[in-house]
Amino acid sequence: MNLKSKQELQIMREAGRIVAECHALIAERIKPGVSTDTLDVLVENHIRSRGAVPSFKGHHGFTASICVAKNDVICHGFPSKEPLQEGDVVTIDIGAFYQGFHGDSGWTYAVGRVAPEISKLMEVCHQSLFQGIAQAIEGNRVGDIGYTIDTIAKQHGYGNVRDFTGHGLGAELWEEPPVPHFGRQGTGPLIKNGLVLAIEPMFTLGDWRAFLEMDGWTARTVDQSICVQYEHSVAVTENGPEILTKL
Repeated sequence: MNLKSKQELQIMREAGRIVAECHALIAERIKPGVSTDTLDVLVENHIRSRGAVPSFKGHHGFTASICVAKNDVICHGFPSKEPLQEGDVVTIDIGAFYQGFHGDSGWTYAVGRVAPEISKLMEVCHQSLFQGIAQAIEGNRVGDIGYTIDTIAKQHGYGNVRDFTGHGLGAELWEEPPVPHFGRQGTGPLIKNGLVLAIEPMFTLGDWRAFLEMDGWTARTVDQSICVQYEHSVAVTENGPEILTKL
């Protein structure tokens, strides 16, 4: 695991802030009739205006600056020119590479008014993120994060995606250790100060299993059930977990 120095964490705070600024722009603009292709341009322009570059564009051949997951898409979908519709839910995942380090955060947005069961799914998944973050302290283990998140999913009867996980973050977009959103308490890699983790629970209204589309990227739920996701980049510090991807 690559532990960050105080100087490196300071850079990652700025990378995270750039990502958070992008999400603030999206929150202002997302509504029925807007295309995710338009949001992709908005995000790329802002990232570059801040002296950073989009983390995802060109990563293993990915062609966009944001990952888009609408309705039954779990993750890694592409922006589209198709207008968003009232009642859609869409996760926008954003990464910014700034002075050698990445910031990474995904957030689910309601497009107009959504069904009550979807709103509740969003609320519970959002809650699970922060409960998981609270476990990111020195001396705990990665399994403590996953156990906490999975317990919340089970309490509410939601699917908890297992095929995609959180991860370490730093000079590389995906670093050690992987951070599953399920697990057993007291198991997995030891969490140490200086570690930065992307924690990103994905809950569904049905089956947690995924299938991959022919494009080799877009992952969907096997039963077409709605999926939502919330992700922050989190630094483990002597003062506790610090969310890097916030304003």
